[in-house]
Amino acid sequence: MSTSPASAPGGPDKTQASFGELLSDASRNFSLLMRQEVDLAKAELRVEARTAGTAAGLFAAAAIAALLTLLFVSHALWWGLSNVMDQGWAALIVAVLWAVVCGVLASRARTQMREVDVLTRTRETARDIPDAVRGR
Repeated sequence: MSTSPASAPGGPDKTQASFGELLSDASRNFSLLMRQEVDLAKAELRVEARTAGTAAGLFAAAAIAALLTLLFVSHALWWGLSNVMDQGWAALIVAVLWAVVCGVLASRARTQMREVDVLTRTRETARDIPDAVRGR
């Protein structure tokens, strides 16, 4: 007794499959692909959100540090400088000094934000989807 190609150990012969079966397989595969793409996007967004959260924390820390430093140290420095020069010039020197400190902190936070690269792997895998699936 011989076995037919449809009952061969490797599974059914796709050359003998009906159009409906082929369409069903394609639909199922497309659905699986889209679910996997969405899952990948979610995973990447979680990772990138953590990085963005860290950068936001750096921005907040920089702002709080700048404010507290500006309030306490600036007043003391201004008061100390006003003993040797006019109060207006002393205040200007203190303001310029803290503007430099604030610029350095903001520059570090901006560098951290530039490292956030959203959905890198999703973009790469989406390019692998055939043109027919994209609607072209």
